[in-house]
Amino acid sequence: MLSFVVRRLLATVLVLVAASFVVYNLTANYGDPLADLKGSKAPNRQELIDQRIEMLNLNEPSIVRYVYWLGGAAKCLIGQCDLGQSYIRGNQPVTEALASAAGSTIQLITVSTIVAIVFGVAVGMITALRQYSGFDYTVTFFTFVLYSLPVFWVAVLLKEFGAIRFNDFMANPAIPWWGYAIVGLIFGVTLMSIVGGPSRTRLLSFGIGAVASVGILLVLVLTGWFQRPTVGIIGILITGAAITVVVSLLSTGLKNRRALMAAGATVVVWAALWQPLQFLFFYVPQYWVLLVLAIVAIGIGVLSGMVFGRDDKRELARTAAIVSVLTYLVVVVDRVLLVFPDYTQRIPLKNGIIATIGATTPGLRGDIWFQMLDSFAHLLLPTIALTLISFAAYTRYARSSLLEVMNLDYVRTARAKGLTERTVIMRHAFRNAMIPIATIVALDIGALIGGAVITEEVFAWQGMGQLFVQGLDHTDVNLVMGFFLLTGVVAVIFNILADIVYAALDPRIRVS
Repeated sequence: MLSFVVRRLLATVLVLVAASFVVYNLTANYGDPLADLKGSKAPNRQELIDQRIEMLNLNEPSIVRYVYWLGGAAKCLIGQCDLGQSYIRGNQPVTEALASAAGSTIQLITVSTIVAIVFGVAVGMITALRQYSGFDYTVTFFTFVLYSLPVFWVAVLLKEFGAIRFNDFMANPAIPWWGYAIVGLIFGVTLMSIVGGPSRTRLLSFGIGAVASVGILLVLVLTGWFQRPTVGIIGILITGAAITVVVSLLSTGLKNRRALMAAGATVVVWAALWQPLQFLFFYVPQYWVLLVLAIVAIGIGVLSGMVFGRDDKRELARTAAIVSVLTYLVVVVDRVLLVFPDYTQRIPLKNGIIATIGATTPGLRGDIWFQMLDSFAHLLLPTIALTLISFAAYTRYARSSLLEVMNLDYVRTARAKGLTERTVIMRHAFRNAMIPIATIVALDIGALIGGAVITEEVFAWQGMGQLFVQGLDHTDVNLVMGFFLLTGVVAVIFNILADIVYAALDPRIRVS
């Protein structure tokens, strides 16, 4: 493994050096970095020009300047990066500009990428298992529509309906009768399509989905939940029970009672800890507390699996740990929602909290709960915009990959042995079906770290994409090369990780 990584890194260094040489010289000869000063009427114009020429070594040929830049970039290997200064950002060191922009971009793409992968793969698997059904045709239609939509148009629609209209609704959360009818119809049809089966089962599923969705929405409106949203102990128990069912269904199957008991026990523990944790969250509002509690959540799940498990303790511990962590996240969400009324009084918005520009609210002060809620309000729309497009791609890839695997001999052999359909799909077919997805994920993350330029432009998000565009427009070579170096290194790292994931997914593959 180590020799493989070292060889890949050495080969990558040579590629990056060759590519950076080409990009540097193309950028250096693309425009004039002195254009803004030459058109200036400042009395010290010549002095400013001479200062910039000296700072950027413009008296030297572009090849010589590249050697200087490469020497500074090589210092990154010893932790002393010197990528020059960006003249369009007030002579700010490029490393500082990259750190700020990369943090914003990573914050933007992390959630959207995770959500797109999880839901895209899940929906793709369901459509593959329900091939040529009404649900399959419907999902296929909508994924093709989403995949073909221009992201800037999606972003503008989200601003109108996801922010402006929703904020108006939050100011007066009243739903007309036809709103309940539409919600019930959507959820009823969705549940009916997913469950499938004979007509009686479909009608029963439709009725359950429609009545449950309308009932929940009606309760939220009547109790004023939209003005003071919260989860509470009851919400934690209900949400935890749903998480237990879903995770157990995928991991051990619902017939494994001990697995359900182990996972359910973790939900009960977090419900019991809800009240004491409120005091901890109030007096010690620190991020390290959340990290420690996440580790504790894993420990609770492992301990529960060991208590209820027999020969399958490892499997039960894994299932209970996943349920415990997800339930813990629900507890954190509940604590964040407690500051919602105060937050809506402090933000400079007339109605609602969904922001349309920027990454944070300027001048907003508060503890970590305010910061987390403010980040969510600003991240929501750009995250949805990126997720919708990526979701469509992952759904199609997951569907085609699983369909191909399900027709292979070893899957038929597993069924012939009498294994349950869940075991055949999750333990045999799913892992191999994820191999192509691993490649796509690695490429997507490597590309997204460069910044979703259009999305960042629409939502005024100062990330890597905007940094690159600014540097290219003003021929700021140091800024462009800093962007190139960071995105190139990230792309290389994730491609190596993809190769390692191959070996984890398929035992026949050996990284050597």
